[in-house]
Amino acid sequence: MAGLAYALGAYLIWGLSPVYFKALAAVPPLEILSHRVAWSVALLAAAVALSGAFGELRRSLASRRALLTLGATTVLISGNWLLYIWAVNSGHLLEASLGYFVNPLVNVVLGVVFLRESLSRPQILAVTLAGAGVLWLVLGYGRFPWISLTLATTFGLYGLLRKSAGIGAVTGLFAETALLAPAALAYLGIGTAAGTGAFGGGWRTSLLLAAAGAITAVPLVWFALAVRRLRLSTMGFLQYLAPSLQFALAVWLYREPFTRSHLVTFGFIWTSLALYSWDALWRLRAVEGSRAAAGD
Repeated sequence: MAGLAYALGAYLIWGLSPVYFKALAAVPPLEILSHRVAWSVALLAAAVALSGAFGELRRSLASRRALLTLGATTVLISGNWLLYIWAVNSGHLLEASLGYFVNPLVNVVLGVVFLRESLSRPQILAVTLAGAGVLWLVLGYGRFPWISLTLATTFGLYGLLRKSAGIGAVTGLFAETALLAPAALAYLGIGTAAGTGAFGGGWRTSLLLAAAGAITAVPLVWFALAVRRLRLSTMGFLQYLAPSLQFALAVWLYREPFTRSHLVTFGFIWTSLALYSWDALWRLRAVEGSRAAAGD
């Protein structure tokens, strides 16, 4: 029960995060990102200290390969965060939600290209349907969904590289925010000196900016706790909660245009995800059945 609560909490925060970023619409995206980094590194340092993971961090940073990998993941996750914040506050939340729906399928493609993983027929069909949905949006809507595909690709590559880094989720994010912190603090310092910084200009905005660390770190810690307690298939289904909430906010709360082309595209994507999830669940049950039979 605790694992489910942690997972739901994490995905609810990620899914409802557009409400938070919309409340900071008057603040430039780069300034929001800088506060997100600055406040997160402080909270994550405390989390790493409490978990006794500084030894893991030192071992990881002692490896030149791991350090280079973390440098690359830092660039990818900061670019992903910045684009997402900009998309939300520029009226492109619908495209952002599409990106996170597509992300699991991008992960499948990256696994084939970089890890030489093989695809089952249902997975091939799922990826084909997703590609057809994107193509339909390009032809029907007349615009390449670069926001969706950039968010999906950067997050997919981030996950791929983090997998090879051999470092825990919370510890790795602390390392990434620590690498970003000097640039973020310098940017905020310049803004403060010039009198253009949003922090300190009003209690509401200042409080929201200070909350950026919790908005970033808390769901990640909860996610890490949930992964240890829940089945992989359960986490696989729950991952669609966040983009579903983002989709609902975009269409029903923020009234972003939802055309017939969007409907067809999301129909393709949702069908492909249902097929992909069914195949993943079937394979997981088959593996568990084989283990149970071997145990007998």
